[in-house]
Amino acid sequence: MTTRETLRPISAPAIPRFYNAASLDGLLRRAGLAGPDRLMARAVAAVLPFRVNDYVVDALIDWDAAPDDPIYRLVFPQPDMLPAEQVAPIAQLLARGAPTREVQAAAAAVRAALNPHPAGQRELNVPELAGTRLDGLQHKYPETVLYFPAHGQTCHAYCTYCFRWAQFVQEPHLRMASRNVDDLVRYVHAHPEVTDVLITGGDPMVMSAEMLARCVLPLLDEPGLGHLQSIRIGTKSLSYWPARFVTDPGADDTLRLFERVVASGRSLALMAHYSHPRELETDLAEHAVRRVLATGAVIRTQGPVIRSVNDDAGSWAAMWQRQVRLGMVPYYMFVERDTGPRGYFEVALLRAYEIFSAAYRSVSGLGRTVRGPVMSATPGKVVVDGVHTVGAEKYIALRFLQCRDPGLVNRPFLARYDPRACWWDDLRPPVGAAPGVPWSSWGADHGPDIPLAR
Repeated sequence: MTTRETLRPISAPAIPRFYNAASLDGLLRRAGLAGPDRLMARAVAAVLPFRVNDYVVDALIDWDAAPDDPIYRLVFPQPDMLPAEQVAPIAQLLARGAPTREVQAAAAAVRAALNPHPAGQRELNVPELAGTRLDGLQHKYPETVLYFPAHGQTCHAYCTYCFRWAQFVQEPHLRMASRNVDDLVRYVHAHPEVTDVLITGGDPMVMSAEMLARCVLPLLDEPGLGHLQSIRIGTKSLSYWPARFVTDPGADDTLRLFERVVASGRSLALMAHYSHPRELETDLAEHAVRRVLATGAVIRTQGPVIRSVNDDAGSWAAMWQRQVRLGMVPYYMFVERDTGPRGYFEVALLRAYEIFSAAYRSVSGLGRTVRGPVMSATPGKVVVDGVHTVGAEKYIALRFLQCRDPGLVNRPFLARYDPRACWWDDLRPPVGAAPGVPWSSWGADHGPDIPLAR
């Protein structure tokens, strides 16, 4: 385990320097990629968003190990990340210097086939109030409402596997965003079953302290919101820009805002996205965590298991152990969602379960707050509980940790054994499944017929 004496000292500039697609070729050269591979990687970056900052480039990536370094793979497009038949035409356009509009049109056609909004986000989750659709909100489970502030719909760096990649591309019709926090306040006021608001993105911590306060303070000050118990903020900033909480111009004001939430009697939780133990190994990262925790906020950690980045038990055990040591709470190991370059990063469900189990056995009880591996699928959050044998038959054991139908939460159920299954829709019900279980009216191709209405 990394000790305080072996933490890498990192100085913190006042503001980050960003690299985008215009800077990509030079960084690919630094990673040692040959010309044809650089061209294909640039073509991938025309389809999926690329953005990284100098902290990630200078402090987290081991350039001597690139392009196989896990942090490099976490943020840089790979030449073979998308099918060659889709990317090669875009590479040809780039090679001949085609007009930007041609490249963008070709890229948009590829994006359309990448399931930009998985799990029914746009069709099933967007609530209405007084007959008006609230496009910057989502309400999938009774207790929790998600809020997408317009100014928080980017990140300090983009993960190559991000399931919210559609928020970052130059297609505004794909973006979920709200410019009116009053919609959120009115909706929570009208729904006393809501106990938690999750401010998400993108990454809300790209916003200034002032902009963040405009999202948070109305929830504290509005009369009639006594049923609201917790405010959550989904963020990767503790990994990609920990200076946001230490030396950033608005760091102190942000921490005072956190203290104000806690003083209101509500819980404040940073839902911190971690993908690899190296993200915790700089002194700046540790300092940021300690400053956040000193406000009374809780940091809960989560991330997906990703092939070639963290698909080994040692990485997860190291993360959870260090997170617990720093006072954070391990929360979820997710399964890569069915969007974007899913096939490049996905790990079979039973392999993910093996990784989770081996890591889980390696940590103390304080680290066993974590749940996983978990699919955030259309009907809800489904955890894989391993393999169950009945007679001579093996099955995959599953549970809903959350579900659109609350009556199904925590009810165990089985799927046919399939070591190749990577996602919910790959699973099949047991032969002769009885009515009343989640598989009772499963269609042949589209998964179980779980009730979708709240």
